[in-house]
Amino acid sequence: REAIEKSSWIRKMFEEGAKRKAEFGPENVFDFSLGNPNLEPPQVFNDVLERLVKDRTPGQHAYMSNAGFVETREAVADYLNSVNPVRATADDIVMTVGAGGGLNVVLKTILNPGEEVLIPKPYFVEYNFYLDNHQAVPSLVNTRPDFSFDFEALEQAVTKKTRAMLINSPNNPTGKVYTIDELEKLGQFLTRHSEKLGQPIYLISDEPYRKIVYDGITVPGIFGVYNESFIVTSFSKDLSLPGERIGYAAAHPDISDKDMVMSGMVLCNRILGYVNAPALMQRAITPLLNESVDISVYQKKRDRLCEGLEALGYEVQKPQGAFYLFPRTPMEDDIAFVNLLQNENVLTVPGSGFGGPGHFRIAYCVSDQVIEKSLPGFERAIEKALAQG
Repeated sequence: REAIEKSSWIRKMFEEGAKRKAEFGPENVFDFSLGNPNLEPPQVFNDVLERLVKDRTPGQHAYMSNAGFVETREAVADYLNSVNPVRATADDIVMTVGAGGGLNVVLKTILNPGEEVLIPKPYFVEYNFYLDNHQAVPSLVNTRPDFSFDFEALEQAVTKKTRAMLINSPNNPTGKVYTIDELEKLGQFLTRHSEKLGQPIYLISDEPYRKIVYDGITVPGIFGVYNESFIVTSFSKDLSLPGERIGYAAAHPDISDKDMVMSGMVLCNRILGYVNAPALMQRAITPLLNESVDISVYQKKRDRLCEGLEALGYEVQKPQGAFYLFPRTPMEDDIAFVNLLQNENVLTVPGSGFGGPGHFRIAYCVSDQVIEKSLPGFERAIEKALAQG
């Protein structure tokens, strides 16, 4: 019951959008609540899928190893090696039911009840529920004004129960991409505290937006900065396949107790009820690891929305990746401001729902028409907020 009552603000606003669309007409409601990609998968995905569904070779839909098809894991390892200075192999990979499934597999493998996971704020609030699944505790840590790591706050947050740190880059909701310098410093920080504790503090990098970056920015690979690490990702965003639930979890090739860790991940993939990642989707993504939707489309949406909101007086930090804006609210109470926007049929999510009060999140993976038609509502809402003082 408690979990239901604390359910995500994102879903609440999405459901509010459905009600308002029924009342006012979908063309008059501007829904920025849910990170549901509005771009269709690239044509190459459709070509691969069409070929696969025509394949009548026996056993195409049978069980396989709980870790996934060897050929898919080999392809994933090759891709990881192209963005990380390591030599991963298929034995370091477990194919999962999306990134959410992958995170639960990793957390179930490494955590004991009562152990703590450091999470920089703002953050994807579903992490709370994932940790609760395994009787672990989120330790939420403030970041700096530009959303970079605050190492003084991290120092204060580490306890003898700290077992992992979970980061998300590019970040939901801020669009922050951690630099190689930040990650190297983080690796040194975790190494020092692992030595003090006498056991690893694992680093888990949640990367479903890795390919959705702008202005020539690249996302550094964490395997190059810290051995006690995992990468978890999905194809929900870069190939626009959120409903197909396909992703993977990868352990660093030199992680401690590697055989035990990998055996644990394979076991957890099974006993959590996933059993294995969908067979058809494993085959579909194998040749598509370097493909993505047209990222320039999202960049144009970002630029237009930033330009439009800044012209209206909003304080916006231009995101480096993902497809979210996280502007400051023009009044202290972010929930009250989101309600002002809602009254204008502009649906966003309060920053409090992400551990970032005083902000609100806009998911701009929407049509250009929604962006353009929403701007008068954004204007009326900020005028009302400023008039209220």
